[in-house]
Amino acid sequence: MAVFVCVCCSVCLAGDSGQCSVNGMFLFDRAMWSPQPCSVCQCQRGTVSCHPVPCGVSNNQQTVKKKEKKPSPNAEKKEGIPKQKKSLQRTSEEGGAGRQKKEERHVTPAKAVAVVKSMATQNKKQEVAVKKQEVAVKTQEMAVKTKVRKTEVPVAKRRDPKINKDSLPYLPYDDDDHDDHDQSEHDDNDDDDDYIIRATRKPTMRLAPMGRPVTMAAGRLATTTTKRPMARGPGPGRAVVTFPRRHSIMESLPAGCLLSESLIACGSTGMVHIPILSDQGVKTLYLADNKISKIPPRALAGLPNLEWLDLSKNKLDDSSISPDLFQNLTKLRRLNLDGNNLTKVPSILPPSLVELKINDNKILGLTPSSFKGLSKLLTLELEDNHFHDGNVSPLTFWPLKKLIYLRLEDNKFRAIPSGLPVTLQTLHLSDNRIEEVHEGILNKTVNLRFLDLSHNRIREDRIAPRAWIHLLKLESLDLSHNKLVHVPSFLPVGLQQLHLHHNQIERIPGYVFGHIKPGLDLLHLSHNRLVNDGIDDVSFLGLYNSLTELLLDHNQLYSIPSGLLKLKNLHLLRLNHNVIRYVPLNSLCDMHLSDDSPLVSVHLEYNLIDRRLIPPTALSCIKTYHSIILRPQSHEEDYHHEDY
Repeated sequence: MAVFVCVCCSVCLAGDSGQCSVNGMFLFDRAMWSPQPCSVCQCQRGTVSCHPVPCGVSNNQQTVKKKEKKPSPNAEKKEGIPKQKKSLQRTSEEGGAGRQKKEERHVTPAKAVAVVKSMATQNKKQEVAVKKQEVAVKTQEMAVKTKVRKTEVPVAKRRDPKINKDSLPYLPYDDDDHDDHDQSEHDDNDDDDDYIIRATRKPTMRLAPMGRPVTMAAGRLATTTTKRPMARGPGPGRAVVTFPRRHSIMESLPAGCLLSESLIACGSTGMVHIPILSDQGVKTLYLADNKISKIPPRALAGLPNLEWLDLSKNKLDDSSISPDLFQNLTKLRRLNLDGNNLTKVPSILPPSLVELKINDNKILGLTPSSFKGLSKLLTLELEDNHFHDGNVSPLTFWPLKKLIYLRLEDNKFRAIPSGLPVTLQTLHLSDNRIEEVHEGILNKTVNLRFLDLSHNRIREDRIAPRAWIHLLKLESLDLSHNKLVHVPSFLPVGLQQLHLHHNQIERIPGYVFGHIKPGLDLLHLSHNRLVNDGIDDVSFLGLYNSLTELLLDHNQLYSIPSGLLKLKNLHLLRLNHNVIRYVPLNSLCDMHLSDDSPLVSVHLEYNLIDRRLIPPTALSCIKTYHSIILRPQSHEEDYHHEDY
């Protein structure tokens, strides 16, 4: 009667690895070995299972016949056993054959232990690889705390944080590195590898296949397993990850999309239409930079919790957006329609909107009903359309009771539009054709803090004396790139930053800043036509204790302007690119005072200064010479940037 002695001490390892510990050696899940002749053991999900196999027998007991050292050719081609498993079997078989002397012997426990020990030596490298893999998996599992959607995720290309396939690497979680090419037919349904996408402080994402459906379901979706993807390179260094087809409850999304628990992003994927989407968990839908020209009326009805929709840079026109498109989007807060072919504002927009962008379109006008019902809107951007004074109604902005940010750049306004909301804090009107600022046009915008009128045609004599009188909260005024000849008078009383660069300014009138309280912090007068005669001793009156940055570079000054010593808080002074020839005493440092100057940066490069003629004490009040930039000068060779 045959006698079987089990000498393998097995331990079930808890966790996801499903490995077995046999006599102190770790074996992969589904690994097979022969602890003794006529017996085969296998690790199955952490449990060791042994069973007898047919072999030669004698009259009185089961025996082991001597085997050939070279395996048969058919054995090498057998598909059911991986290479590693065959190696283990050959080790056991060859060891048994070497000890037999043509006579049959009984299998003893000691001999079985010797077989296992020899197998441990063969698998030493495998054990080290397993331990390294366990550490990597545990580290990754701690990073991925949220459940992953049961889906195959596409990759999107975004405008603001650009998303691409290269930015979404994946970490394969493979139970057995040796069975990648030799899979058992019986293990086809079980040998699945988990793929964990690297996700740090971001929702976990998965790569989606070319032309494969995306599986989505309402609510959260748990992490699933899938076959190892196959990388196929459409171009150099650009692999496409494909997955087996899954059952889907929605239409297919194109390759290159990205999907997470609350995001669908298909930017720059060549999409020409929007499929019918249905998922209550999606809050962001990013479809920018595609070729979408038509949107089914019910395409977004299955996304009731959508908060951000980006359809910018497509081919949408007025007929593309039906009145019912946004009907079910009661929680939509941000809508981006930039870069399309709209000639009017879409009707029946969601009342929940707080941000609306329709820049770079062809909108021909605004009516009192254009923004009807948008009482919660905070940001409105209408840059680069076809607006002018005659096609924007004074009642256009009446429904916008909470608007604080408005962009109207790059249109054809000749004057500031009337009827602006009282709540407005930021107004951009650059790149228009504005020539004058009428009195009373800004009387109701008492909360305005930032006003940009740059790149227009404004002259100081076309600004009404009382144009800014009601703007008590205005902090920043940009009048750069206009046609100013003098610094304008009657500036807003609370102004802190004044941008007047790239004009034709020749003079800073005395006392022009005297009424400003507490005074300007920044005065930008670069790229003008200032000469020394145009700056008086009292030109900076009102700024003595407030001004920290004075930019006078790229003008026509031939000496350091007077009155700078009175600026007690000045940190940055730019006088480069003028025609200054010398630095006299008491121009930047008061010789009657021993205190250090607050100046930390003085730019005097690209003038006509002979550094050898600068008095030693002319710049002695400045703490470090590194703060003074004197090289190169215009008449010198082009030295590298050096300190004084």
